[in-house]
Amino acid sequence: MSAWYLARGASKVVRRITSETSVELKILSEKWQLLLAGIVFQYVHGLAARGVHYLHRPGPTLQDLGFMILPELGKERGYISETLFTFIFLSFVLWTFHPFILQTKRFYTVLIWRRVLAFLCASQFLRIITFYSTQLPGPNYHCREGSPLARLPPPQNVAEVLLINFPSGVIYGCGDLIFSSHMIFTLVFVITYHKYGSIRFIKMLAWCIAVSQSLLIVASRKHYSVDVVVAWYTVNLVVFFVDKKLTELPDRSAGSTSVLPVSVKEKDSKLKEDKTRLLNGNSVDAADWRPRTQTNGKQVENGNNHDTESTKT
Repeated sequence: MSAWYLARGASKVVRRITSETSVELKILSEKWQLLLAGIVFQYVHGLAARGVHYLHRPGPTLQDLGFMILPELGKERGYISETLFTFIFLSFVLWTFHPFILQTKRFYTVLIWRRVLAFLCASQFLRIITFYSTQLPGPNYHCREGSPLARLPPPQNVAEVLLINFPSGVIYGCGDLIFSSHMIFTLVFVITYHKYGSIRFIKMLAWCIAVSQSLLIVASRKHYSVDVVVAWYTVNLVVFFVDKKLTELPDRSAGSTSVLPVSVKEKDSKLKEDKTRLLNGNSVDAADWRPRTQTNGKQVENGNNHDTESTKT
């Protein structure tokens, strides 16, 4: 009997995944341009971080208030901040795909990632401009004087630069300091869940984790405090302004039958059309073309305001 219930539950999950996939593919066919651009820009960002490593020159660690307040975790405990970041990243990815499994569907996965990538790309673009403007001596252990990774030898060919030595080239990069890339991802994920998530406790927990991630980055000496502080206000401002330019996500819990969201321009044009119809004496809805009763009890058709008694005379 239990096997029958398991088989029945599995079939429901399969049907739900199949149905959700067909809907998401339909949206993807309409909204793939920004998604592709966002994915490509992740490589551009990695390429820029790799390029600034060639310009990095190790030197004395700068005076930092966070370094004075927070005890240094040490090289052997540097994995703590990376482990927390991995948890944040994987948790967010799994949450964005939960509509494929769970019945509580408040958003479309394609649209949420379209939004997230827009936030990431705008923040990373500002980050590239910032860390290329001024190269600071990296506070991380592999960026200090005496480390073989602190300076990169000149590239032998173009392929060496374009391949960016992934993933070690990303993990052991130097020079891309202001502002923190880890905090860009963390804050974008937390802000997105705060707006589109449904569990209040997790929202509060996510912000606490973001603060913990900030402290661990400084305590691990992976970034200066300024890298984290600038990330906090820059990412929030970027999300605030970019969010106004993007099409709002449809709320699936409201029972809307529309798959794709209506853009702001389409909404404004529809409102203008409705106002024009009302000013011309026409009804907005075709269903409103029905006899209307006046205060004197006489029925008049829409658009024909002729008194029936005057026509008799």
